[in-house]
Amino acid sequence: MFVSGQIPINPQTGEFVAGGIAEQTEQVFRNLKAVLEASGSSLDQVVKTTVFLADMKEFSGMNEVYAKFFSGAPPARATVAAAGLPRDARVEIEAVALVSE
Repeated sequence: MFVSGQIPINPQTGEFVAGGIAEQTEQVFRNLKAVLEASGSSLDQVVKTTVFLADMKEFSGMNEVYAKFFSGAPPARATVAAAGLPRDARVEIEAVALVSE
C-alpha cells in the first residue's frame, strides 16, 4: 500500500495542529495510522517512509517523535529538505506498507 504524504491537519477541524515540529509530526503520524488502519494495515507493517522537512535543522525534533511510533526495528527511511510543503507545513511523511490479507 502506498500512502500519500500526510501533513499535520486535524481531520475534525481541517486546521493545522498548534505547536512546532514535535506537535506537527505527532499529528502526521495520527493521520498515517488512521489511513493505514482503514486500509487493513498498520504502522507495524510500514516498510519505507519518506520524510519531507521544511528545515533540516528540525530533524532531531521530528526524529524523537518518529521513534515513538515504531516499537520494533524502524522501517527504511529517507529524509529530504523541501523548499515548500503544502499549506506551509513543517513536516510531511509518506509511507509504503504491507496489507494483511
